[in-house]
Amino acid sequence: MPRVMDTLLAGRLRSSGAVLLEGPKACGKTFTAEQVAGSQVYLDLDPAARTAIRIDPTLVLNGEPPQLIDEWQLEATSVWNHVRNEVNKRARPGQFVLTGSAVPDDDAARHTGAGRFARLRMRPMSLFESGESTGEMSLSALLDGGRPTSPASALTVPDLVGVTVRGGWPLCLDLDLADAARTNRDYLRSIAEVDITRVDPARNDPARALRLLRALARNVAMDHKVARLASSADGDDSPLARTTAYDYLGAFERLMVTELQPAWSTHLRSRARLRTAPRTHFVDPSLAVAALDASPAQLLRDLNAFGYLFESLVIRDIRIFSDPLDGTVTHYRDGDGLEVDVIVSTADRWGAFEVKLGTAQIDEAAAKLLAFANKVDTSRMGSPAVLGVVTGTGYGYTRPDGVVVIPVGALGP
Repeated sequence: MPRVMDTLLAGRLRSSGAVLLEGPKACGKTFTAEQVAGSQVYLDLDPAARTAIRIDPTLVLNGEPPQLIDEWQLEATSVWNHVRNEVNKRARPGQFVLTGSAVPDDDAARHTGAGRFARLRMRPMSLFESGESTGEMSLSALLDGGRPTSPASALTVPDLVGVTVRGGWPLCLDLDLADAARTNRDYLRSIAEVDITRVDPARNDPARALRLLRALARNVAMDHKVARLASSADGDDSPLARTTAYDYLGAFERLMVTELQPAWSTHLRSRARLRTAPRTHFVDPSLAVAALDASPAQLLRDLNAFGYLFESLVIRDIRIFSDPLDGTVTHYRDGDGLEVDVIVSTADRWGAFEVKLGTAQIDEAAAKLLAFANKVDTSRMGSPAVLGVVTGTGYGYTRPDGVVVIPVGALGP
């Protein structure tokens, strides 16, 4: 099944000596890299290769380019420095692809790789990639000033609950919903019991890690306040200190299980004070569902709570679609209480989006976007290329006030 990352990876290999492809485990990195690789080394499966790399990296890292080095972070310093030196010597693009599901410790012996390594972040599949979105309303086209339309989305609210519970994990696409949900719960337990100690050996309390993951799930798409998360993750006899919560949150980010959505830094016409707290999302909303151990029926009974998970799903997809544009995905909140869910910024344009599960909320969301646009100092930031409301259901069209309505079942790159 084609991925947005396919084109990105091919492009970086044409221009860089090595590409570092990072992302959470099971998101499809290895399969994507295998499609372009001339040879492969799997460090998580080949102990002999790991031993050889420690002794003499040239014994292993000498395959046909582009050579895929899977889970490179297991021997981070040796691999990184050897690849850097080989790229210098060969002076040709497209020599190595390094895939990894954890960010290794910083090491003074490991050079930055500036000018030699291109970095890409891969995520689980968007609805467009998994075939649930038609892609008729392209983010790129919207930011270019286009105003595409779409017929009524085929997705219903129960469908949206289903794809949120299942997630965008390639191995879950063909599972029934109960099996997919169980797989995602197992994934989180593996993070808490095994993976987290690999990136931070001091974080060796699985129960505490799971409590913090549940606290994150209850606060998904909300401002990132560590004290609140730590308090929510307290055990009956084991309070979680804020400093400890910071350490666990850092480990989750290094495993790429969670991802921050920073606040947009912009220029305003008014004196309203910008809020700077980031928001936290799981890399896929299915992990939030797994942390809460929520069933589809429970989510359908509480659509207000599901709305936050839906927002996180939309932000996952927008992040994937903004990568080919070299875009950043942020949010906005000011001291007057005005909030905007998503700001997509590229080098020369920007757009703002509200996310609403129901079509009854479109008018309110459009009014908020127009009020926000009037606050921005467009003499310095430029006018927004698009103001849009991403909905769970309904049609895709442009309103008389210029705000575009975009059903998530039509959103694409």
